[in-house]
Amino acid sequence: MKFVLATHNAGKVAELRAILQPAVADLDLIGYTGPEPIENGTTFAENALIKARAAYEHTGMPSIADDSGVCVDILGGSPGIFTAIWAGGRDNVQNRQLLLRQMADISPAHRSAAFVCTIALVSETEELCFTGNWPGSIAFAERGEHGHGYDPVFIPEGFEVTAAELEPEVKNALSHRAQALSALIGYLKTR
Repeated sequence: MKFVLATHNAGKVAELRAILQPAVADLDLIGYTGPEPIENGTTFAENALIKARAAYEHTGMPSIADDSGVCVDILGGSPGIFTAIWAGGRDNVQNRQLLLRQMADISPAHRSAAFVCTIALVSETEELCFTGNWPGSIAFAERGEHGHGYDPVFIPEGFEVTAAELEPEVKNALSHRAQALSALIGYLKTR
């Protein structure tokens, strides 16, 4: 099975390949270099479908895309679908720093958050979505060297370390993306 990974984010490509390729026999994942569509959906599912549809239309190959972000309860679910541009651009450091400033005076009891990921699969005959949710909280400072995006400020439920302090194998087994991909893998194994 050959699929296009509809993302230009090298970190996501590596993470998706590390999870999908060992799990699904004969799965061939191709990187996407086509134009990026405008993500104007109002949910993770809508944005994932926009990206997967664009990759499918550009390549003619079945496409997989994700949309993900961190949803902070006390911020009404924000940054949410605006996670990647929270500070006004696609700069992970600035995005994390803005979130930490916004949360600076929030007590530990009110720092709950979740990483959410929706994976969309688009082909000639189907459009499907699979969603994962990884609960946790927002740290008071950045910690850790692994991962990408908001990993250095997200403490997964049941841990005292950030997602960026977890070994990649541990994160890849537990994360929101891993959960969504697990559902996708289950589906692909039935095709």
